[in-house]
Amino acid sequence: MTDEAVDALVIGAGPAGLMAAETLAAAGRRVVIAEAKPSAARKLLMAGKSGLNLTRDEAPDAFLAAYGDDWLAPMLTAFGPRAAMDWAEGLGQTLFTGSTGRVFPEVMKASPLLRAWLSRIPAELRLRWRWTRFDGDAFAFDTPDGHVRMTPEVTVLALGGASWRRLGSDGAWAPWLQAKGVALSPFAASNAGVAVDWSDHMARHFGSPVKGIRLRAGGLESRGEIVLSARGIEGGGVYPLSSAIRDGAPLVVDLLPDLSMDEVVARLARPRGRESLSNHLRKALGLDGARAALLNEFARPLSKFPEVLAATIKGLTIEHRGLRPMDEAISTAGGIAREALTDGLMLRALPGVFAAGEMLDWDAPTGGYLLTACLASGQWAGRHAADYARASATTRS
Repeated sequence: MTDEAVDALVIGAGPAGLMAAETLAAAGRRVVIAEAKPSAARKLLMAGKSGLNLTRDEAPDAFLAAYGDDWLAPMLTAFGPRAAMDWAEGLGQTLFTGSTGRVFPEVMKASPLLRAWLSRIPAELRLRWRWTRFDGDAFAFDTPDGHVRMTPEVTVLALGGASWRRLGSDGAWAPWLQAKGVALSPFAASNAGVAVDWSDHMARHFGSPVKGIRLRAGGLESRGEIVLSARGIEGGGVYPLSSAIRDGAPLVVDLLPDLSMDEVVARLARPRGRESLSNHLRKALGLDGARAALLNEFARPLSKFPEVLAATIKGLTIEHRGLRPMDEAISTAGGIAREALTDGLMLRALPGVFAAGEMLDWDAPTGGYLLTACLASGQWAGRHAADYARASATTRS
């Protein structure tokens, strides 16, 4: 076992960890980043394959409201949407804002941004360095060169939550922190698909997007696209409803959100002669394809009374079995409890050890909110870790 003393240690090279490392280095700390995987920020790269949604270009109050409580408010005030855009542009990325306010790099992927970021951070990145446990006050690692014990002046933990195990977020750190007296909340899936047991006739619609709908569960509502799959429903339209569905709320879909109830009733009441009901729905309301299939799946037999059928179309209840398994989720709720941390994100039970990103017990939706919060909490933890190291050095001297 090799022993090594370091100035500042960051464990985890995802967005939160890299932001913490850059912030610590800017404050004059000599930073080592330990990453268990063969490359950095694998989850960020995976997210970027479908278009890297960096943040949301919207008013600060609306942006903060998406997080559900005020815990992250100071961090997101210090590093919010405008700061996230400036950060990305500073890394050479040209950005654009979509019609829904989502902000993307023009290249629609993460790799150019990540390469520029890694080259800018003045830190030593050690790959395939897996943290395995605490060894007294030291951090024990399995490395390509054997076992190493590191004793840092200050540490930022940014190991992610407990989803996407193959990309590095496996939650293995939880029992080690609990053994040190750190309070944790149980992990739960978030930003996850919904499990649905389809009838056989739905198979031909698997892979089909369903656009232009509104979804709600509990007190939450979302307007966006979903995709039907053999396992259920996926997509940005349903992910923001995860917390309510996780708590057992039914999933309700408005298939025609741009039409009022009265307008739907009026169109359904038009004479249809000998035309089939399905053709009438297609011609009068544009209900066909996957949207029509959803209606038939969960509302058979369809009522012939316009008022009843309109109410079903505007409020179709989707029978489901809850969220898909946690390892399929984009992120997780749970993790380090708020009361276990100081306002500066230092672990009360472990002075000098800070935490950031998805290790924290918060539940941000996708659509730019999740990534911005990881960056913001990483910067916040890095700043306070640097302040702590500075104060400790002053005290010793």
